[in-house]
Amino acid sequence: MAQNYKISIGQKKSETFEWQLLLVVLGLLFCGLLSIYSATHDSNMSHSFSKQLNSVLIGLTGMFIIAYLPQKLIRYSSYILYGLSIVLLIYVLKFGVGVYGTRGWIKIASFTFQPAEISKLAVLLALAEFLSDKGRDIRNWRDLGTCLLLAATPVGLIILQPDIGSSTVILALLMGVLFWAGFDALFLFFILTVPIIIIASLKGTIFVVVLGIILSSIVFTFKKRIFSSLLVIGVYVVVGISSPIIYDHLMPHQKSRIDTFLYPGSNPLGSGYNVLQSIMAVGSGGFSGKGFMQGTQTQLRYIPMQWTDFIYSVPTEEFGFIGGFIVLLLLVGLLLKSLKIAKEVDSKYFSIVAFGAMTIFLYHTIINIGMVIGLMPVMGIPLPLVSYGGTSVIFNLALIGLLLNAYRSYKVKSRGI
Repeated sequence: MAQNYKISIGQKKSETFEWQLLLVVLGLLFCGLLSIYSATHDSNMSHSFSKQLNSVLIGLTGMFIIAYLPQKLIRYSSYILYGLSIVLLIYVLKFGVGVYGTRGWIKIASFTFQPAEISKLAVLLALAEFLSDKGRDIRNWRDLGTCLLLAATPVGLIILQPDIGSSTVILALLMGVLFWAGFDALFLFFILTVPIIIIASLKGTIFVVVLGIILSSIVFTFKKRIFSSLLVIGVYVVVGISSPIIYDHLMPHQKSRIDTFLYPGSNPLGSGYNVLQSIMAVGSGGFSGKGFMQGTQTQLRYIPMQWTDFIYSVPTEEFGFIGGFIVLLLLVGLLLKSLKIAKEVDSKYFSIVAFGAMTIFLYHTIINIGMVIGLMPVMGIPLPLVSYGGTSVIFNLALIGLLLNAYRSYKVKSRGI
């Protein structure tokens, strides 16, 4: 009887941990380390692999600690972490280390970290804490204004570095959290699709007309008042017509950046070089790839700093469609697990945290892979748990720790363990 009792308790405890999520995370970390090793092993950046491995070990340790922290302590720390992140963002503007024109890193001895990554976590926790308080209504202008202020403050400081990529992540996070908290879905859809209309209008009339028809059809599925739907469509028309006119009046260097994104082949030896080489690496991998450490684009260093922004081109070149598909499958698994936790947990705070984490992972994935295949502008946004970057991988594992905590606490509470 005693033996059966012990086995039963053991089984219940194992059921409170999200093992499938952990396996997905470990799979992504393995893919990342493998790609970083291949991209750096025979260069003056070979130490990057050992640094990343150390960061992964630190991040995993932190992940397990966060997974078992009392939820009250996590909630209590939300505003404290937010305040600390603002202080660090102000500090980095004055005393930070500049890398590639961005003053966004703080160096302490041999350790360097990026406050912008910490601010993503801080904003998510602060928004979750604020919106989960009793009496909060996102449709109330005062509460909405507070959410906008919580996000706008770090965004403004990050833009001053300047780091446009990280600032857009926080804006995407804000949109996701507002949607999950019950804000008007049509308005959020409008905000998210306006940039797409701008890009399509610069691509050509046919692009913007076809996309405009598709998005306008989607607008009516929200079943809002006819005036609201027509207003959104009207703005689409105005944006589509005015964007090319505004483009014609930009400065030459501003046009150059836009042209590189829209047509990377227009400057193959300059600003479009990385994108073209990345597209070539992805396409040359074929179905099964060239083999580990056999990719010509990777091993001959045609793509500068390939282990950071363009890391996805490594598995696709060396392991082909199969390698790229496995990485995508793991990322989709991460997104689905995050969404499942957001829908299941009975805590509004942790539901918002889980959905916000999913939003961050989704945005990073879309932008990073879009950059690699030339569909998105190069913004310096890493692929979650795969790209090189100590602060980034530790931050992502902290988010995983919060997901594991939310799942574990919910299961313990629901099963009375």
